[in-house]
Amino acid sequence: MVLLLPDGEAESDRRASALSYAAVLPLGRALARAGRAEGLLVHRVRYRTRGWNGADAHLAADATWAAEEVVRRHGDVPVCLAGHGMGGRAALRAAGHPAVNSVLALAPWLPEDDVAAAPEPVAQLNGRRVLIVHGTNDRATDPELSYRLAQRAKKSNRDTCRFEVHTDGHALRQYQDEVLALAADFVLGSLYARHYARPVADALAAPPPLGLRMPLAAGFGGR
Repeated sequence: MVLLLPDGEAESDRRASALSYAAVLPLGRALARAGRAEGLLVHRVRYRTRGWNGADAHLAADATWAAEEVVRRHGDVPVCLAGHGMGGRAALRAAGHPAVNSVLALAPWLPEDDVAAAPEPVAQLNGRRVLIVHGTNDRATDPELSYRLAQRAKKSNRDTCRFEVHTDGHALRQYQDEVLALAADFVLGSLYARHYARPVADALAAPPPLGLRMPLAAGFGGR
């Protein structure tokens, strides 16, 4: 099962945005198509509101609720949390649920380092396969922050890797085909214990910073 977590906002009590749901459709379709023969199910999570809302972490709470629903409805099946932007943060934060075996965070929105606040947690990622993908020209979410989080996570969880999409922005449209192929390879490899493509396997095995600044090559996944 893949749970898609759309983008959101830092603070808002408004209903979730239809545009953010539409933005994850290409990812959902690509994963469903790639995993059809294996019976992979892909569902979008519908948030109660579009805001993270500080310590309430509403989007992460909704992701955890969705994982609980998977267990209730389908039993003991492995779950991949796949999110974009604020949904990427929700995927990373909710990874501690027992059903979650992997996390895919695309251009995750992460808070700036603040000496007065606890750093974004990473302990919940232990035992999970983690892939972060970030465009180097992202102006909406800082790619350096996702690198720092991956660096901290890698210290206790070797199954963490991060790819950089050079010159791409927040929506990762310039190299969308490559990003979707990378996502499908990671998700199917994680959920079905398949062999990863060589670049993914290399990124997981490489020590920092190599495995956390792995460039996504043009044409990845092409036939």
